[in-house]
Amino acid sequence: MKKLINQQPTKPFRWLLGIIPFFILLILYIGASNARLAENPNDKLLPALGSFVEAMDRLAFEPSKRSGEYVFWQDTVSSLERLGIGVGVSALIALIFGVVNGTIPYVRANLSPLITAISLVPPMAILPVLFIVFGLGELSKIVLIAIGITPFLIRDMQQRVLEIPSEQLIKAQTLGANTWQIIVRVVLPQVMPRLIASVRLSLGAAWLFLIAAEAIASTDGLGYRIFLVRRYLSMDVILPYVLWITLLAFAVDFALRKLSLWLYPWFHDQTPEGA
Repeated sequence: MKKLINQQPTKPFRWLLGIIPFFILLILYIGASNARLAENPNDKLLPALGSFVEAMDRLAFEPSKRSGEYVFWQDTVSSLERLGIGVGVSALIALIFGVVNGTIPYVRANLSPLITAISLVPPMAILPVLFIVFGLGELSKIVLIAIGITPFLIRDMQQRVLEIPSEQLIKAQTLGANTWQIIVRVVLPQVMPRLIASVRLSLGAAWLFLIAAEAIASTDGLGYRIFLVRRYLSMDVILPYVLWITLLAFAVDFALRKLSLWLYPWFHDQTPEGA
């Protein structure tokens, strides 16, 4: 008889096991909602599922009387655009500085202390400074995302470069490769899949900084809408928006994983989870 630690569920059973907790949470919510609504039909804390459908139908499929836009989709596009630019800029900066720090000791000795210090500064603490310096427009929101996750990505990339076996670097030098050729032909191919894995790990923090920035200074976006309707206790809008943010985060993570599998299958052969 196999030990439990050695037993692997089949793919369909693994999907079933993953769905069960969500199904249980749904049943618990319906039960709690019915109980509260039975005591107070006007209760807003746990609205009925039908209220979610009505609210989303109004926001997603009816144009706003004020702007003529479909609010739900406009919020989604605005947030994804900010998130994409912020994460993309952060990944590019992290790749450059992480690789250079990891491969060139003089640069590492010069920049690593500064990057470490920046990584220890709570990004939310300097949010007012960002609004003062960059204004209340799109730039300040993107900069907050970048400041929030870039130091982590740089340090992770630097560590991944330092983990490359020194034998590979010595062999490349023996074959006549210069520093640039070593970076391009030896280092970059090995750290690119790790960069994607690091970006996946940083997505949660990126969403957090995005929602915070939108809540404080914005006129659209998923975070803006949640904090706008909270004053009316509109849980029929807040909860679907939270669920939608979760689904979007999952979709982005899934897309990055598939991209990594497609571009770097050897990396996932070495690490079954690819991270």
